[in-house]
Amino acid sequence: MKRVYLDWNATAPPATSVIDAMVVAARENWGNPSSVHHFGRAARACVEGAREAVARLALCDPRDVVLTSGGTEANNLAIRSAFAREPGVLVTSRLEHPSVTRVAEALEREGRARVRWVNVRSDGTIALDDFDRAISSSDVRLVAMQAINSETGVVQPVHDVIARSRRAGVPVHVDAVQAFGRVDDSIPGADTRSLAGHKLRGPKSIGALVTRPGLTLVPLLLGGTQERGLRPGTVDPVAAAGLAEAARRAEDAPARWLCIAPLRDELEARLVGLVGGARVNGSGAPRVPHVASVVFPGWAGSELVAALDLEGVAVSSGSACSAGTNEPSSALMAMGDPAAAVSSVRFSLGEDTTYEDIEFALAATARVLARARIAPDGAHGLAR
Repeated sequence: MKRVYLDWNATAPPATSVIDAMVVAARENWGNPSSVHHFGRAARACVEGAREAVARLALCDPRDVVLTSGGTEANNLAIRSAFAREPGVLVTSRLEHPSVTRVAEALEREGRARVRWVNVRSDGTIALDDFDRAISSSDVRLVAMQAINSETGVVQPVHDVIARSRRAGVPVHVDAVQAFGRVDDSIPGADTRSLAGHKLRGPKSIGALVTRPGLTLVPLLLGGTQERGLRPGTVDPVAAAGLAEAARRAEDAPARWLCIAPLRDELEARLVGLVGGARVNGSGAPRVPHVASVVFPGWAGSELVAALDLEGVAVSSGSACSAGTNEPSSALMAMGDPAAAVSSVRFSLGEDTTYEDIEFALAATARVLARARIAPDGAHGLAR
């Protein structure tokens, strides 16, 4: 059965060169990077190679790169560090990834932070006038803002956020997981930035937190002295070798991702023509060129995802980290469209997506929608 993968925002298939680098490391550099003998030094070289490659991608010094298990740990480390010694206000929005919103909620329950949720515009960007109000008091400890929304592909005004926060004397953490290696902007003005290897066509289980020089972090875990004590535990040199190669090839990747725009536009235009009232989430805002989040009115997005999988098309109905829940998308709810929050399907393309893949996905979607039945309450469902 032919299968087409259109869920690149959830994870990107590892590049061949990444797999090759990891195979070599698994055979030759499998030692403990903390050991001082030959095998440890060889493994350590893989770890430091990853740090240096991430630093080049992020336009920073390697000393300001902390290797983590991925974007979630990086977000947790950045946000919790800001409130480890003194409580205050955290400014963020409901557009954020769960590794930001749930940490914000936890800090509030723990009495470590008061959260100011910035209003969201209907186009999927934060309201900058409300943001200005949110950072106006002297007790704001941190702003946590994403660069690109993983569900809609909407690009946030992160440089405006950084500039306004600088004037207010407030540090900024940017969740740049969906940005590194996909857009030509490493957002160097942020105090901290998160990165995930598997979004760069690298391995899972490894990522990084990039910090400004001299920033003090507080570890989430206690243990050894790895990563300067900020992330104790043995670093996997095999994953590090994969991250190093992924970061190197990501330096010129944005140009390749930009070429995807015509395919995304074709897919989007034809999808909205399949069902009356279908629309694109975030269509009025700047978006990355590979994401199409489409509302199919009256449908359950999760049901369409399952039906398309049976047809050989892999898509999603929201953030992969929220998959398996019955809750509507918090990002789409924040945009003021409850119907979209339960009726959207995200098609995210990648470097390897072809026109034939798009045609296959469109034909499959048309077949699924043609099997529809109308329930007594007017909602759509699939004929059994």
